[in-house]
Amino acid sequence: MMADTPVEDQTEHPGEPIAVHAAGAIPWRASGDRLEVLMIHRPRYDDWSWPKGKLDSGETLPECAAREVREEIGADARLGIPLPPTHYRVPVGLKSVRYWAIQIEKSTTIRPDRAEVDQTYWCSPDEAERLLTNRTDVAPLKALVDAHRRGHLATRPLILLRHAKAKPRSSWTKAEGDRTLAASGVRQAQAVGRLLTVWKPVRVVTSPWRRCLDTVLPYVRASRSKVKIRLVEDLTEHGAARKPRKAAAAVVSLFDKGKPAVLCSHRPVLPTLLHEFRTFLAPGLASELPTSDPYLTPGELIVFHVPVEGRQRVVALEQVKPFDD
Repeated sequence: MMADTPVEDQTEHPGEPIAVHAAGAIPWRASGDRLEVLMIHRPRYDDWSWPKGKLDSGETLPECAAREVREEIGADARLGIPLPPTHYRVPVGLKSVRYWAIQIEKSTTIRPDRAEVDQTYWCSPDEAERLLTNRTDVAPLKALVDAHRRGHLATRPLILLRHAKAKPRSSWTKAEGDRTLAASGVRQAQAVGRLLTVWKPVRVVTSPWRRCLDTVLPYVRASRSKVKIRLVEDLTEHGAARKPRKAAAAVVSLFDKGKPAVLCSHRPVLPTLLHEFRTFLAPGLASELPTSDPYLTPGELIVFHVPVEGRQRVVALEQVKPFDD
């Protein structure tokens, strides 16, 4: 069972169980005010569509979307804002496809997997809407166009992460800051590392306590690009309890730095951090934040999407759990 499988809007199929979970993305690029999207043609189905596919075993929906883009058009890019999911029937039942926007730099060479994709085509959204074979694929396209119109499409991710499952506090006799991850937490940290590659943060801001460090280090060590890591004592349980304003200041710093980043801390610190994030939310988003303890489960994260230009505010967010077997 996918740990991040959401309760989705199934307005046209109320109460019907989802038989197939899939994920994909709409690749886009912009030149001035002109927006283009990349369509793919799949010879197996003789259709024009977006990169998408079914989940592999042990994979989350965001990981699936990023993988399908790599496999089908050869681009390893950072996922952007979430787009509306689609639902349609296949022989085994109802299929759900979760979509994200994904920006493709102009310098990126598209290298389609010829076994899956025999044509790619950059075009305007209007032309894409006419060409799409599956009409349900129009809904995420319209959302992408609307986000571009509002200046909400080109974004960077700021990620709030709760550390992976630690050994029980009651059984730990050494210093609290040295408490390590449980065996299941070690596996969870590896899953967190894989999940973070979807958004490719270049800054890691973390409590220096062992369980937080051990949660983010798999990502830092596996990252292909240089990732800066900053240890902040104010993000520890003790530090935040003494000086909550300084813990909150770590959130403000994420917005000020202007870089894709992840902030890792502890359950007791989450209310302080979430309260500060709430001050940056665009109208209508506050209801999407967790409001009660434990706020996030071990290893769970929230991705706050912030426009790369203009006012520093969150225009979309999503809450995701790593795959947990």
